[in-house]
Amino acid sequence: MSAVAVAHDDHSHDDHGHHHKETFITKYIFSQDHKMIAKQYLITGLIMGAIGIGMSILFRLQLAWPEESFWVFEFFLGKWAEGGVMDPGVYLALVTIHGTIMVFFVLTAGLSGTFSNLLIPLQIGARDMASGFLNMVSYWLFFISSVIMLCSLFVESGPASAGWTIYPPLSALPQAIPGSGTGMTLWLSSMAVFIASSLLGSLNYIVTVINLRTKGMSMTRLPLTIWAFFVTAIIGVVSFPVLLSAALMLIMDRSFGTSFFLSDIYIAGEVLQHQGGSPVLFEHLFWFLGHPEVYIVLLPALGITSEIIATNSRKPIFGYRAMVASILAIAFLSTIVWGHHMFISGMNPFLGSVFTFTTLLIAIPSAVKSFNYITTLWKGNLQMNPGMLFSIGLVSTFISGGLTGIILGDSTLDINVHDTYFVVAHFHLVMGISALYGLFAGVYHWFPKMFQGRMMNKNLGYVHFWVTAIGAYGIFFPMHFIGMAGLPRRYYTNTAFPYFDDLTDVNVAITIFAIITASVQLVFIYNFVHSIFYGKVGSQNPWKSNTLEWTADQKHVHGNWSGQIPHVYRWPYDYSKLNEDETDYVIPGQDWVGQHIPMQENEEEMNH
Repeated sequence: MSAVAVAHDDHSHDDHGHHHKETFITKYIFSQDHKMIAKQYLITGLIMGAIGIGMSILFRLQLAWPEESFWVFEFFLGKWAEGGVMDPGVYLALVTIHGTIMVFFVLTAGLSGTFSNLLIPLQIGARDMASGFLNMVSYWLFFISSVIMLCSLFVESGPASAGWTIYPPLSALPQAIPGSGTGMTLWLSSMAVFIASSLLGSLNYIVTVINLRTKGMSMTRLPLTIWAFFVTAIIGVVSFPVLLSAALMLIMDRSFGTSFFLSDIYIAGEVLQHQGGSPVLFEHLFWFLGHPEVYIVLLPALGITSEIIATNSRKPIFGYRAMVASILAIAFLSTIVWGHHMFISGMNPFLGSVFTFTTLLIAIPSAVKSFNYITTLWKGNLQMNPGMLFSIGLVSTFISGGLTGIILGDSTLDINVHDTYFVVAHFHLVMGISALYGLFAGVYHWFPKMFQGRMMNKNLGYVHFWVTAIGAYGIFFPMHFIGMAGLPRRYYTNTAFPYFDDLTDVNVAITIFAIITASVQLVFIYNFVHSIFYGKVGSQNPWKSNTLEWTADQKHVHGNWSGQIPHVYRWPYDYSKLNEDETDYVIPGQDWVGQHIPMQENEEEMNH
C-alpha cells in the first residue's frame, strides 16, 4: 500500500472524532456513520423479514388445509379472502412478494448491508467508509424501495403475481391477470431503486477496502469476512446492472409498446400487436443476475462463519489462502452457470451440457470451504455460544442443501424435478436458511460492537437456535420427497389431482414445523430488542478475538478510534498461541494474539 494511503488513514480522518454536536436527525436518521447505517440496515431487514415470514405462514396454511377457511386470511387479506377462503390470485401474490422480500430485502440488503457497513471500516482500520454521504444515500434508497414494495400490497388490483422471477408474459402485459397491473409496475419501480442502492453501496465497499486499509493491513492479512464482503460487492457491480436493464425493457414492453420479450400473444382470442420478442431473452437477463445473487447472499454469511468458527474453535482458520481462492473461484464461476435455471426452456442440448459442466465445477470451491470449516472445528477448544451454533448450523445446511444442487445442476436429472418442491427445498436450504443462519450468527457475535458492549441473552439464544435448526429441517427436508413424487410448486391447492392425495399429511407436517419455526423468531426479536436497552455489558473483547474492531472504543465515536488507528503486524487468526516463543508477545494464560500486537522483531518500531 502506498505511503499516501497510509498517511490518509492515520491523519486525514482524525477530525472525525471531534465532530460538531449531532442532532437526533443527523445521528439516528440521516447518519453518515457506518455503524449507525449498519444498524439501520439490520432493523429494516428484520422488519421486512418478519413480513416475509408472515406471508409464508399464510400460504403454508392454505397448502396444508386447502378446503378450510381461516379468519386470519380475512383479517390480513381483506377482500382477497372473503369468508376466510384465500383467492387463488392472492396466493400467487403472496409467493411472489415473499420471495422478493426474502431474497433482496432481507438476505441481500439486511445481511450484506448490515455487516459490510459495520465491519469493513472496523476490521481494516479505517475511520469510516470512503464516502459517508453515498453510504447514507444507499441506505435511504434501500428504505424507499422497501416502502414502494410494501405499497404494492395495497393496490386495488393486487400486488405483483408473476413469481419473484417475474417471467413475461405475465409481467409484461398489464391486462394478463390482476397481479400484472399497478402492483407489477410498483414491483419494477422498487427493484430499480433497490439496484441503485446496491450499486452505490457496493462501489463504496470496494473503494474502502482498496484505499483505506491501515498500515500493515495487506490483502493477505485481511480477515475472511472482508474478503467475502469485498468479492460480494464486485459480483453485485457486475451482475445487478443486467437485472436493471431487464427491468427497464420490461417497463418499455408494458408501457411504451415495445416487444423485447413478447411475440405472437393472444388474449381472449384477440391478437396483440407484439412480434419479434422472446420471453427466453428475459430469462437469460434475469438469471445472469439470479445465480450470482445466490452468492451475493451466501458469501457474506460464509465470511461471517469463517470468523466466528475460528474465534470460537480457538484455532487458526484451516487453509486461509485456499479459503480466499475459493471465494474468488465462486465469484468467477457464479457468472457462468445461470443457464442451469433454463434447462427446460428449449435450450440447445450442447449448451445445456456446458452449463452442467460449469455448475458441477462450482461444487469444488464450495467443498473446499466446507472441508476447511470442518477441519478448523476438528479438535478445537469449542466455545458453544449461540453465534457458534448458528455458524455450525450454516455448515450443515450448506452441505445438505448443496448436495441436492448436484441433481438440479445436471440437465438430464433436472428435467424430472424442475418446478417441483425439490427445487424449493434445495434453494431454501442452501441459500435461504444458510444465509439466515449467517445473519443470526453475525448478530449474536457482533451485537456488543453494535450496541456499546451489551450482550444478548445466551440462554434465549440457545432456544432460538435449537428450535430453528430442528424446524428448518422439518420444513425443507420432506419437501425433497414430495418434489421427487412430482408435486409442483406455486399451486395453491392440489385437491384436483387425486395422485397427490397421499402427500397431504406431509404438507400438514411441513406447515406445523413452519408455524413453530416462525414463532420462535419472536424469541430472537425479544432478545434483540430487550438486550439493546437492558443487556448485560460485557468486556471490550468478549470473544477474545484478534481482529481490529475489538480494539475500537466501546463507546461509539464517529471515527471508531479516539486516538491513533492501530497498525497491523500479523494475520487475523493467531489462536492456539499457548507457549511463549521468540516471535510473539503472548500474555501467560492467553491463547490469542491480536493483529495489532507487533512481532518481537518489530519492537523497536513499536517503541517509536
